[in-house]
Amino acid sequence: MDILALIPQFGGLIWTILAFVIALSVIVAVHEYGHYIVGRWTGIKADVFSLGFGPVIYARNDKRGTRWQIAALPFGGYVKFAGDANAASGKDEDAMADVAADPVRLRETMHGAPLWARSLTVAAGPAFNFVMSFAIFAALAMTIGIAKDPLTVGELKPMPVMAYELAPGDTILQVEGEILPDPEDRDAGRAFLEALPLTPTLEYRVLRDGVEQDIVGPHYSPALIGRVMPTSAADVAGLLKGDVITGIDGEPISTFQELKTTVEASDGRPLLLNVWRDGALETFTFAAKVTDEQQADGSFQKVLRIGIGSSSPFEPALESRGIGASLMTGVAGVWAIITNSLSGLANMITGVISTCNMSGPIGIAQVSGAVASQGPVAFIEFIAVLSTAVGLLNLFPIPALDGGHLVFYAYEAVTGKPPSDKALRVLMSVGLALILSLMVFALGNDLFCP
Repeated sequence: MDILALIPQFGGLIWTILAFVIALSVIVAVHEYGHYIVGRWTGIKADVFSLGFGPVIYARNDKRGTRWQIAALPFGGYVKFAGDANAASGKDEDAMADVAADPVRLRETMHGAPLWARSLTVAAGPAFNFVMSFAIFAALAMTIGIAKDPLTVGELKPMPVMAYELAPGDTILQVEGEILPDPEDRDAGRAFLEALPLTPTLEYRVLRDGVEQDIVGPHYSPALIGRVMPTSAADVAGLLKGDVITGIDGEPISTFQELKTTVEASDGRPLLLNVWRDGALETFTFAAKVTDEQQADGSFQKVLRIGIGSSSPFEPALESRGIGASLMTGVAGVWAIITNSLSGLANMITGVISTCNMSGPIGIAQVSGAVASQGPVAFIEFIAVLSTAVGLLNLFPIPALDGGHLVFYAYEAVTGKPPSDKALRVLMSVGLALILSLMVFALGNDLFCP
């Protein structure tokens, strides 16, 4: 066995685990802090705030009597409030009996607090996940900015042939005689790209130094990789953002549309891709994978994809985004993740799409490592996406999750009394078994799905 050959693989494994632990720790810390701080604000005492499970590595007690600790297994966390028997907020009968005669101490427990305080404390965990995602999306929108309107060329991207007349500072008015569509109108944008000639160069009408000119520029949608989807066929093969695909199976291509058409017609057979990277030509051989792709109308269609996104031949000139627009971007980002997640889950349940779309811990860890390799901005955005997904998952009405507790509180609000302790114990056991089953199922997807 070549030990040296294993070093890069070992390094990649360490990087994947580290990225996963960092992402999960940040999300869990924010979630549990939401429970803790709102509980404190509403008068419920926290005995333990733990990041991780298992043997305690570090711990300290604060002036309020809360034990803050870091445990050895960094795959979750919990807040144990006064009166809780465990991390799932089961009732500690002995502890509750000790404080039953003391109204002040009873009020400080999770099970002795008024319904409104318990409800706010439980709902705060998912709410803080959503707020963190919103803040990240809004901050990125404000920091990165948006493309100027009308579209202006910022910097041309490296391409195999750079003998173009298009230049930084040009304001694009038309491409092949067609006015650019509204960037928010996806249908118009798709029709615009599909109508363009499949040629390496196109005719642009631009405004340069106050004068309109007709010039030659690169295709508006070249076979230039703008992003690589984590764990996709292209990612596994080693394609990178900025690569330009110049040919498939010996046939030259110059546009992303040609690439898409060829991949969709490949029937899953291995494809030989000629790739231009940093001035050198390389070859890659791999097959496209069947993917459940959401359409504009919300339906799903099975298509062959290699897992890359297109790119324009230039970076657009940017302008700062106002605070209001940035905040709306944050809201839209969180809402899109919630609606897409619920739509995907519903379609998996009804059999419209494959259950292999559900990833377990191994799959999420692989995506974490792949995204972290794309840079800090991509990784921070991934944390925001995962944070919303975790918040949404915790709101599902399953006993042992936050959503299950909220259902119990809704029952109490309607009937005037909580479910019996026996019923709660049974329901919590059922909920834990269901969660464990889902985890095993998702882990099976990670191991056995193509």
